[in-house]
Amino acid sequence: MAGRIDAATLDLLEPIVVDVKAVSKTVKGGRVRKFTALVIVGDGKGHVGCGLGKAIERPEAVRKGTEDAKKNIIEVSLKGTTIPHEVIGEYGAGRVLLKPAPQGTGVIAGGKVRSVLDLVGVSDVRTKCLRSNNPTNVVRATFEGLRTLRTVEEVAKMRDKTPEEILG
Repeated sequence: MAGRIDAATLDLLEPIVVDVKAVSKTVKGGRVRKFTALVIVGDGKGHVGCGLGKAIERPEAVRKGTEDAKKNIIEVSLKGTTIPHEVIGEYGAGRVLLKPAPQGTGVIAGGKVRSVLDLVGVSDVRTKCLRSNNPTNVVRATFEGLRTLRTVEEVAKMRDKTPEEILG
């Protein structure tokens, strides 16, 4: 993918806060308590981004997470209402299997993966979290899987062939 996608040019839907948790750091004077927020933004038309924000107050952490998500937007290759091919996304200990499904199947996914796929605009897909169920790792693994998706046309263009030659 070439360059960063400008969030201002997209018609983004309402951001989804996937996870907010309290974290603490022990310092000389005691414990310093902060909040981390994992936020997802997307336009429902093939663009999605995720970000992590950390602050002393919860709303500020969500705001920072939203800003970070807008900076990390990726474009996802779609095939109608589903994804073009099966893929496994990995991030840390998280591993997520994404499989295309026929029209009318719906989004068969857990809560964290479902929120990402809803904001991408995928309405027919089957998924399975294979290892970690840590929200951050699951969301980032889903992103890595979506990032690696390629349509037949994109593969043909990279190889200087026609789509018919690729399909055989």
